[in-house]
Amino acid sequence: MNQTLAIILYIVIGLAVVGALVPVFLKARKNSQNYTGPRDANDPAPLDPATGQAGDASPGGATLVEDRPATQAPPSDVETAAPTETAAALETPLPAEGRLVRLRARLAKSNNALGKGLLALLSRDNIDENVWEEVEETLLLADIGTDSTMELVDTLRDRVKVLGTRSAEHVQGMLREELIKLVDPTMDRSLNISRHDGRPAVLMVVGVNGVGKTTTVGKLARVFVAEDKDVLLGAADTFRAAAAEQLATWGARVGVPTVKSDVDGADPASVAFEAVKAGIEGEVDVVMIDTAGRLQNKVGLMDELGKVKRVIEKQATVDEVLLVLDATTGQNGLAQAKVFSDVVNITGIVLTKLDGTAKGGIVVAIQKTLGVPVKLVGLGEGADDLAPFEAEGFVDALLS
Repeated sequence: MNQTLAIILYIVIGLAVVGALVPVFLKARKNSQNYTGPRDANDPAPLDPATGQAGDASPGGATLVEDRPATQAPPSDVETAAPTETAAALETPLPAEGRLVRLRARLAKSNNALGKGLLALLSRDNIDENVWEEVEETLLLADIGTDSTMELVDTLRDRVKVLGTRSAEHVQGMLREELIKLVDPTMDRSLNISRHDGRPAVLMVVGVNGVGKTTTVGKLARVFVAEDKDVLLGAADTFRAAAAEQLATWGARVGVPTVKSDVDGADPASVAFEAVKAGIEGEVDVVMIDTAGRLQNKVGLMDELGKVKRVIEKQATVDEVLLVLDATTGQNGLAQAKVFSDVVNITGIVLTKLDGTAKGGIVVAIQKTLGVPVKLVGLGEGADDLAPFEAEGFVDALLS
């Protein structure tokens, strides 16, 4: 009897152990089938447990979820999430022209302290050294930067001496001319979003945590859709909870598909690779890659960002790398910009939160430091509150 009980006990224990190991085995097997292709020299493909050889880069090696508002049959290796909006309910984004009008109106309300302060100082009957010191202080507080401040003050000082004018109209005209020169309307602020060599244009969006990268990608998708571009989004921010879902929601609102991983903490370079691959196969116009936020002083994370770019370039050129900066951070944003520019060769700046407490001078400081133009500005929280930057309109808003 004791022997029979012992046997039964061993059988029960054995079944319990097997039951506990089955889910672990299945999960490991699922993960081993994701991203089996080689993506980078420093990121070799994992070994196939069956053959002991490195996996190939076949489509079956990546399990991605693609949200497609349009109805189409997905490949067998791609899961298609149910669209959150039907084609009839898709939103129609506002054209860029209307956004520029709102840009001027909002800047005129919230960011014109710089222009008004300078006009008040330069319109005084007696402009002595104390006044010029106040002008310098006003410019520095507006985050224009030391070099640009000295350049502007010296130029204004010379012009005031030569012209000897104090009328508000002449002073405003003179100040407008010099500010426009500083903002530099000659910089190319266009976005490279045209197909070339039979492939889509590829845009990467980078920046530190909390500046609004995912939101910027979603808003920029709306800009492109308004221009009748065929767009695809890649959710390479695989570390922030719900980042991929947030991006997919932005895309679904205007009928833009999003390629994302169904594996938590997946390799962002692999997701970017698959997104670009899908864009090439789908013959879209633009592929935008959203990346995870990272501090500019974290070497490992910055190296990873460089890797994402290198992996994309295995099959397509990266035509734009847009750095998103919070305009309210002022000069602190310059340190971020310098490091990101060294790692991934920034081609343009997107300034968010320019409608609040931001100081307009940061536009001048960033462009002068990096030699990279501000191409887009975020005006607020609305879905269409992103506009192309226009130098003369920006200065007119400051002085209005």
